[in-house]
Amino acid sequence: MKLLFPFAFLLSLSLHAQTPPRLIVRGDDMGFSHAGNEALVKCFREGIETSIEVIVPSPWFPEAVKLLSENPTVDVGIHIALTSEWDNVKYRPVSNCPSLTNADGYFYPMIWPNKNYPGQALQENKWNIADIEKEMRAQITLALKKIPRISHISAHMGCYYLNDDVKALAKRLAVEYKIDIDPTDYNVKDARYVGSHTTSEEKVASILAMLEGLKPGETYLFVEHPGLDTPELRAIHHIGYENVAEDRQGVTNAWTHPRVKELIKKKGIKLISYADLKR
Repeated sequence: MKLLFPFAFLLSLSLHAQTPPRLIVRGDDMGFSHAGNEALVKCFREGIETSIEVIVPSPWFPEAVKLLSENPTVDVGIHIALTSEWDNVKYRPVSNCPSLTNADGYFYPMIWPNKNYPGQALQENKWNIADIEKEMRAQITLALKKIPRISHISAHMGCYYLNDDVKALAKRLAVEYKIDIDPTDYNVKDARYVGSHTTSEEKVASILAMLEGLKPGETYLFVEHPGLDTPELRAIHHIGYENVAEDRQGVTNAWTHPRVKELIKKKGIKLISYADLKR
């Protein structure tokens, strides 16, 4: 009987080693621009993207709803937003939450203090948790009304890591609304660029290197922000991130690149969504 445990353990290790890596490819910020919406759909239809995060209070949310209805198989998450970071495009909350907004009624640009936006971070102002709960509920309710297949939530700019109470609130609401798929509960590891990734070509090379390093039997999450280099997106930026259009076009190019798709197929990497974690 003493031999059974080592044998079972070795068998488990062997099966684990033979299982190909699984990878969630998450595209963030649907709704912040028309060019972003188009790129996110393109990366799902023609590339490796498996999940899309939608920002409910964003200006292009209505178009996002339409596009997602036309692509019913893509996994969708609510990208809870409590900031309005872009200089030329602003988000207002979908609830009445005065402690979360500036004098103009917009969300503050940043979550944490930023030297380029002094005094304009949510953390620097007198927010209260009641307003955060009200706004989170409003975003979740509207998203589920318009996109019933929502599977999970995520934090835009890390908004619900303001403190432990906000983090606990986000978890409680996810459970309450039955959209609780937290990758950390499934031992999902972060997948990141390997090496420089400024240009489109560097992004391709960096993603290829990342894919080469994925280990059998493990599940990974790779997060980025596809976009298209259009006049619209060139007008959207904030101090410290001025090359938004070029940078996000590079993501789209990389996620739809034949070499990236070929390596995934060659290595047998299984592309999955958040929803697949529960299956």
